[in-house]
Amino acid sequence: MSEETTETPEGLRTVAGLGLKPALEAVLMVVDQPATEEHLAKILQRPPRQVADALRELADEYTVQGRGFELRLIAGGWRFYSRAEYAAAVEGFVLDGQQARLTQAALETLAVVAYRQPVSRSRVSAVRGVNCDGVMRTLLQRGLVEEAGTEPETGAILYTTTNYFLERMGLRGLDELPELAPFLPEAEAIEAETQEGVPSFDPDAPDDAPGAPVRGTYDADDQTEL
Repeated sequence: MSEETTETPEGLRTVAGLGLKPALEAVLMVVDQPATEEHLAKILQRPPRQVADALRELADEYTVQGRGFELRLIAGGWRFYSRAEYAAAVEGFVLDGQQARLTQAALETLAVVAYRQPVSRSRVSAVRGVNCDGVMRTLLQRGLVEEAGTEPETGAILYTTTNYFLERMGLRGLDELPELAPFLPEAEAIEAETQEGVPSFDPDAPDDAPGAPVRGTYDADDQTEL
């Protein structure tokens, strides 16, 4: 006996009678961000544990079948992604040589936020050694960082990375960020310097006086002289 949907008084079809795996595939085909197991369970009117098991079974099935796409748990939710082995084909079709990449300055700033969050703009600038206001605006516009309250001592706005950042980086959570030590031997020195706090600059001080702003240093993204 085939499962059928029924009509509600409002004319909408119920989903309780649908096959779970096909229903999950249909929903995940149209999501624009990873969907959580709880949300999917609510939409499909199924127990969360049943939905979680079905999602993992689907992911395993696609891998065994060698499909060109995979179902991945990223940033706390599930979404379809093209398989890494076919990245060149996807890039050639979608990007057509027009990929908009983040600048080196933006990548450096994003890395500081990722590892030091929540962090203020002034502290990010202190770590990088240049003003980062323009770069932070770019990261905010792209949805990679977001405001996360204020610093109690100074009232400065604090920033953290977003779920979209995790999604783009292919991470389930911040705990999957790689350790800095193998890539940055001087990481401990940077940590010690930033723990001392961000120096306060006196704009009226002579150029050679302690605390005077550094002249002639530019940020690669906004060309703002410090």
